[in-house]
Amino acid sequence: MRTTDEPAGELRATLVEPTTAETTSSGNWPRFWPLELLCAIVLPPAAAFVAMRWDTPAVQAWRTVCLAITMQALPFLLLGTALSGAINAFVPARVFSRLLPRRPALAVPVAGVAGVVLPGCECASVPVANSLIGRGVTPAAAFTFLLSAPAVNPVVLTATAVAFPGSPGMVLARLLASLVTAAVMGWLWLWLGREEWLKPVARHTGHEPGRNRLREFRRGFQHDFLHAGGFLVLGAMAAATFNVAVPRSVLDMFSGSPWLSVLFLAVLAVVLAVCSEADAFLAASLTGFSPLARLTFMVVGPMVDLKLIALQAGTFGRAFAFRFSAATTVVAILCSTLTGGLLL
Repeated sequence: MRTTDEPAGELRATLVEPTTAETTSSGNWPRFWPLELLCAIVLPPAAAFVAMRWDTPAVQAWRTVCLAITMQALPFLLLGTALSGAINAFVPARVFSRLLPRRPALAVPVAGVAGVVLPGCECASVPVANSLIGRGVTPAAAFTFLLSAPAVNPVVLTATAVAFPGSPGMVLARLLASLVTAAVMGWLWLWLGREEWLKPVARHTGHEPGRNRLREFRRGFQHDFLHAGGFLVLGAMAAATFNVAVPRSVLDMFSGSPWLSVLFLAVLAVVLAVCSEADAFLAASLTGFSPLARLTFMVVGPMVDLKLIALQAGTFGRAFAFRFSAATTVVAILCSTLTGGLLL
């Protein structure tokens, strides 16, 4: 624990944003962030007013898509923040130093393969990756896990096999393209990433004697869930706006060109923000597009979408989120194109 005579500047440099819920002077009530207050207090009445005042088919469609995205992602966000709180409260930091290789370049592929065995959604992976960094895991490995876990876990691969019956090549192509993309992004962070792009996070080196771990878990879970939930709502609203604003005729216009179709479905994956457990069925329904374009849709979507960009911006900072998301999109398209060209 820090003593009272520790310089205030060091405290601010070490903890810009706490990992547990901040409290008021009474110590009993959590202090909510402005965005959380906005989403919890302002947005629901505003949405209700719009729904009653302009209850047009477009507004109804927007409301349905926004609620669908939010409710689809909410259980996985709940799972991810619970797992993040459990890691902070119950798992000693030395566990991660034993599981991952000490050399960051080797820790990256190990973290990518770890995503294969851990079912999860992109919403769940963000708080877990943040918690891993707080436990001393190199950011490159944490970001590799962030990308691979929602893209290559057994639930997603099984859903892909069901959505594309008789096409094992599509399942294999998705697995390989996603793993390669995650690993390449981890290595790129080692090469080009800068620590100043990230929000400072609290480093957890162990558990203090006498600390109530259940209380630590509860406070960490409460803070992470409320903080990430606000950005989830904003991402869902942006995705719903695109769904309503872009006519279906635009889809048909791009499906005729092989290269434009790949780029268009990559952009569509970003803005639709479909959960990784369900995106294979949407990709299978896009029968007017080539298998390569549909593969790109399934590789890009779990790694970059509007709600994920919003979650990353709230967790790691905007400087990181926009750079990382742009680079991930380019790498995912290239890996999908190369893998699909060989296997499909």
